[in-house]
Amino acid sequence: MNYTVKSNILGFDNLESMTFSKIDDLFSSIKSDDISFTLINPYLLREYSFDLSIAIRTLLQIEEDSEILVYNIAIIQNPLDESKINFLAPLVFNQSNKTMAQVVLNASDNPSFGIAEPLKNYRPKDKVA
Repeated sequence: MNYTVKSNILGFDNLESMTFSKIDDLFSSIKSDDISFTLINPYLLREYSFDLSIAIRTLLQIEEDSEILVYNIAIIQNPLDESKINFLAPLVFNQSNKTMAQVVLNASDNPSFGIAEPLKNYRPKDKVA
């Protein structure tokens, strides 16, 4: 699915659209012509909730009945359980209108979320390939 990027992804200011592909329940990816990110579904790993600002809700035109997906960017390592997850800058996808944005959360408001948390902290070793 193609999504219009409505706010910059950190460090990649010129991205206008990304193609989202689900790999499995845990992993997905987004790609453009120049860049690719591996995404991880945080809800399969931990309790994960945060407040979406009115600005992001407006930007993505999120309504009460909008279908929303939330993923985090993962930096894949070998072995896989050493991969790092950024829980402080989730990507929010509005499936209803095919828009997306990265949300940068305030670390002091979300003290249990880190910027480079190891996957092994959340997945039993027998569950990670």
